[in-house]
Amino acid sequence: MSGPDRVAVLMMALGEEYAAELLKQFDPRELHRIGASMASLSSVGRDAVSTVVAEFNNELVNQNALVIDSRDFMKNVLTRALGRDKAKNVMDRILNEAGATGVEALKWMEAQAVAAGLRREHPQIIALVLSYLESAQAAEVLALLPETLRHDVLIRVATLDSVPTAAIGELNEVIEKQVMRNINAASSFKVGGPKRAAEILNAIDTGISTPLMDKIKGMDESLALRIEDLMVVFEHLLNADDRGIQNLLREVSSETLIVAMRGADETIREKILRNMSKRAAEMMRDDLESMGPVRLADVEAAQKDIMTIAKRMAEAGDLNLGSGGGGYV
Repeated sequence: MSGPDRVAVLMMALGEEYAAELLKQFDPRELHRIGASMASLSSVGRDAVSTVVAEFNNELVNQNALVIDSRDFMKNVLTRALGRDKAKNVMDRILNEAGATGVEALKWMEAQAVAAGLRREHPQIIALVLSYLESAQAAEVLALLPETLRHDVLIRVATLDSVPTAAIGELNEVIEKQVMRNINAASSFKVGGPKRAAEILNAIDTGISTPLMDKIKGMDESLALRIEDLMVVFEHLLNADDRGIQNLLREVSSETLIVAMRGADETIREKILRNMSKRAAEMMRDDLESMGPVRLADVEAAQKDIMTIAKRMAEAGDLNLGSGGGGYV
């Protein structure tokens, strides 16, 4: 197997949680190659798995085989590692190169796009497509269809039994010729927006971002508030519940945490400390008191590292970072 193939096998053997953490260490070019390998693998024999992971874990020699829904695995891992938007861009590129067509291609699209492509099709075509999509995606698509169509489509889904192989081929042809054309006609390439501005501001030094936000507030206060709601800043931890903070602390190293807290507001410090064990909180307080001066750049870097983890957890539903304006990160 090639290098990317071996990495893909190892990721699948490790599972989604560990694989997501490891994938964050690769650059986009490497990530694309690994993702393409994941998309092409479905079943890997015991010998191949043992060869790949022997240097990491000798216990894997007892596996009979590694059989996995590699595309579903890739989708979940990339979403954990990169967030939904970036993961979708990577997956779209991989799948286009992997030649996904017909209903298989629809599985990787946003529900709004699929609904836009189907809304003019016959209810039986829509019912067939929904039957092949994952239930959560199918539910989203159904909810976006015209109300007059929904009951007819759902009845047809409920009464479907078996479909001849030839009919599946015809369905894929319809999707390629008509549905995809409707999707392309209804779609637009979204760039920019408040979220993108917030991402850019998150990536630059506070000394630059703060005056920029001040100027934006002077020009358009409403827009500035929308951008601030989407920015990942350390102060957002005040809006997280105790369980979310506890989940976050399990993901953050003590070295990074103490540097981040060195420059944090007292209210944030206390919120974090009360979600630690009594002994750990006492040790952290002692370390903070005895700690010497820390460069502001190091504090900001540590806080950004923590909030990158927090954002990933928020996207996975493990942490609520609701801002004062009611939005969510």
